[in-house]
Amino acid sequence: MSDIKLQILGSGSAMPTKTRNQVSQVLSLHNKSFMIDCGEATQVQMVRCSVSLSRMNHIFISHLHGDHCFGLVGLISTLGMKSRTSDLYIHTHAALEPLLQPLLKFFCRDLPFKVFFEPYTQSSSEILFEDRGIIVSSFPLKHSLPSSGFLFKEKVKERHAIPEKLKFYNVPIKEIAAIKNGADFITSEGVVVPNAQLTTHPSPSFSYAYCSDTVYDEKIIPYIEGVNLLYHEATFLHEHLSKAKATMHTTALQAATIAAKAKVDKLLIGHFSARYTDLNPLLKEAQTVFPNTCLVNDGAIFNL
Repeated sequence: MSDIKLQILGSGSAMPTKTRNQVSQVLSLHNKSFMIDCGEATQVQMVRCSVSLSRMNHIFISHLHGDHCFGLVGLISTLGMKSRTSDLYIHTHAALEPLLQPLLKFFCRDLPFKVFFEPYTQSSSEILFEDRGIIVSSFPLKHSLPSSGFLFKEKVKERHAIPEKLKFYNVPIKEIAAIKNGADFITSEGVVVPNAQLTTHPSPSFSYAYCSDTVYDEKIIPYIEGVNLLYHEATFLHEHLSKAKATMHTTALQAATIAAKAKVDKLLIGHFSARYTDLNPLLKEAQTVFPNTCLVNDGAIFNL
């Protein structure tokens, strides 16, 4: 089983339906969980989908339309009732903090943890989070409000040491870490053993791009090019292109076109308009351009 998992908590757009909640996702990797957007009732979806709260310390909000952030206050309140002590970081537009702080002070008094708002610039790309294994960065989208996409990218992994070779050359344990990071080995006789003789290539690094509300915009391609998995909103069928343009959203056909031009491995489409009860036409439309496309449904899990 892969240790990288994407859980879909909401796949609808502004108006929830009986089967589709407002947008939220949880990406779990490297023993950490990252929430992406937090629509209304996200915490209810987390319970239904058995999403763990213990390792979720970072929430990334793409923009300040309510269907992407109305669930924050309720979620934070619940985290407080669960006696959470780890601090929570919300990466968002600067305008969100002055809007939420009065609500948190009134409804979430005496939280056993701190909530930090980490503003980022939505007109450019910047690194929002980084640790030893992963980098999370933003990139600008084009919507009716300042909006951003997010790129989750594993750092280059260590090379795989060949045990027989290490034993043959009597490599000390203290030098193995450096060798896994590409260093050559020098024997006690002064002979240089190239790294390629001691190791094999590292496992591929994983990348996931999340494109929230946006019009069709090829300017995002350099940010998402070649990712393993792309989520791109597909609010409308292409027959409703005029509606998509008016509301600054994307059609399923357009989302697939972006995926094809960016040469991604797999496309997920979501943020569906409440007007559609049957989503198969959106899937089929996207697959005419990009065959490796899947719908995101509430509760779906993608093990990657």
